[in-house]
Amino acid sequence: MRILVTRPQPDADQLATVLVARGHEVIVEPLMTIDYDAGAKISVEGAQAILITSANGARALAAATPDRGVPLFCVGAVSAAQAAADGFSTISNASGDTNDLAQLVADRCRADGGHLIHIAGSVVAGDLAGQLTALGFTVDREVLYEAKPRDALSDPTKQAIADDLELAVTLFSPRTAKTFIGLIEKAELKGACTSLDLLCLSQAVADAVSGLSCRAVKVADRPTTDAMLALI
Repeated sequence: MRILVTRPQPDADQLATVLVARGHEVIVEPLMTIDYDAGAKISVEGAQAILITSANGARALAAATPDRGVPLFCVGAVSAAQAAADGFSTISNASGDTNDLAQLVADRCRADGGHLIHIAGSVVAGDLAGQLTALGFTVDREVLYEAKPRDALSDPTKQAIADDLELAVTLFSPRTAKTFIGLIEKAELKGACTSLDLLCLSQAVADAVSGLSCRAVKVADRPTTDAMLALI
């Protein structure tokens, strides 16, 4: 199968490696560029735990503090693996989405046990801080990076769509999905998407592409990379 990988780098290349090893043809087309705040430094003193909702957050945290002993609560396997690769030693994995992460934190932390720090980008999905604040926790949000959308599709991707080639498109967030539709419209390819299978991490992602006429929209049964791979 031919697969369009839309994740930011370096996650795009990591996913592409897995797909190629499984015998798929891959077009790497990151729809977001991650711009880290290179000079950012944060203090984790007094923090009960740090909340990580993406691999980008783990990378940003590693650059912003030398402390590797603070407990981390990660949304899923990819962010947990990145945190481990960056040297953090106490990692809990929610294996799901921000709702699962909020539940894990609520189960294992105390509202009066110290503040929580959420490492985030300039745009966040879900309301992790709101959920935990409603349970009595204090959550400080540290914005350490920005995900900037691409302004055009590459020529190979436009050609693959224009040639009506069967193509599966991986979409890991509503924002990425909306960016994809915007770039399709900009390239005047909206009418050429009938051979596309859209592989969506969640129903929220699928809802974001509801206006695009394509061959199929498939939704992972869990918001994880493994569940996305199971759609292929």
